[in-house]
Amino acid sequence: MAPIFREWMEPFRSLGMTTLTIRNTGGTDHQSFDGVGLPGFQFIQDEIEYNAMTHHTNLDTYERLQPNDVTRMATIAAGFAYLAANRDDKLPRKPLPVPGQGGGRGRGGQ
Repeated sequence: MAPIFREWMEPFRSLGMTTLTIRNTGGTDHQSFDGVGLPGFQFIQDEIEYNAMTHHTNLDTYERLQPNDVTRMATIAAGFAYLAANRDDKLPRKPLPVPGQGGGRGRGGQ
């Protein structure tokens, strides 16, 4: 996926999209897809107030959004969805784990 994503990232460089990594960033929603053989990915954003007391609490409300970050992320996510949908070939898949051999999936950046 790295060569594909590098190409797709280029138009978004001016929006700050400059990092492509396979480093482990912890559990994310993409793991459910990755675990059944569908390509699953995550976007890494600056952790503005991520670990503040508001994150994942009843204080985590709309007023806490960073409008510029939301706009940039929506633009990038829409661009990647468009590029994936219009690609001639399917995105590469990881092999499914063999039952009974552990094969824990979804850990590590995609």
